[in-house]
Amino acid sequence: MTATSLPILQTRSPHFEMLGGEAAVVQLVDAFYRHMGTQAGAAGIRAMHGRDLTSTRAILVLYLCEWLGGPAGYSAKQGHPRLRMRHGGFAIGGPERDAWLACMDAALTDIGAAPELKQTLMASFFKTADWMRNTGPHPASIATTRKDTP
Repeated sequence: MTATSLPILQTRSPHFEMLGGEAAVVQLVDAFYRHMGTQAGAAGIRAMHGRDLTSTRAILVLYLCEWLGGPAGYSAKQGHPRLRMRHGGFAIGGPERDAWLACMDAALTDIGAAPELKQTLMASFFKTADWMRNTGPHPASIATTRKDTP
């Protein structure tokens, strides 16, 4: 692992099952993009996406399933996540991070994620979203290698 890449969770995690499996991840992704399209604060991150979100949704479902400890479909199809590289063409600062997190927080609420699970996942999403920033000030810890687990 390098400072510019994050691994997908390599060991089985109960988070995938606790969330409700693939069907719940699909619902989560649908709710996430619905919020991205309707929350005023998310207009900037929505503009980073094309009009048709079909492929983007499918990729996020694969990624989240694997990241949460479910089937390894993302790596099989897309290879290593390389999240910062894949998002490098977009200016991602604090406001974009916060908008992304607000959409995910609302989506987890929409699908009825258990409060403890939601808190755990949001803490991990924050670490990843904060690490994704490529504009604005960065805490020193962002430049260091870290473990990415929910």
